Amino acid sequence: MVILMLDDVDRRLLRLLQADPARGVPDLAEAVGATPARISRRLDRLRQDGVLLGSHAVIDWRAMGYSISVSLRITLDKTVARAFDDFIEAARAVPEVIEIQTFLGRVDVRLSLIARDLSDYQRIYRAQVLTLPHIADIEALMTVAAVKSDQGLPV
Repeated sequence: MVILMLDDVDRRLLRLLQADPARGVPDLAEAVGATPARISRRLDRLRQDGVLLGSHAVIDWRAMGYSISVSLRITLDKTVARAFDDFIEAARAVPEVIEIQTFLGRVDVRLSLIARDLSDYQRIYRAQVLTLPHIADIEALMTVAAVKSDQGLPV
């Protein structure tokens, strides 16, 4: 992996885009004291180099009626050769699973899932989570509060 050298203009652009990804090129150019053409070239290079992967809408799942967030720590049966692949494939098919992470250590996988309420969570857990293949152990942690949830980088 090549680590890119970013100058002050690149870092200012990245900070501005993290704060407001919909900000236009003319506004970015004015904010960093450069021409729009120069900023367009910089943005193209940052995209080409894989620094900027895109921009996307962030939807507040609470506004969509989901009030429960649960983190499931799952240990898989490692005696089965395709345990990881089978599990991940099946977990991806659960619509309420919004994130899947894999780990080295006692816990193999963490699923983040959302539910409308406790009875909805219980339904999802029984009908969709417990039927996932190759689970050896599972621990559910219900989110009480998200103290920090920021994907911005210190650029």
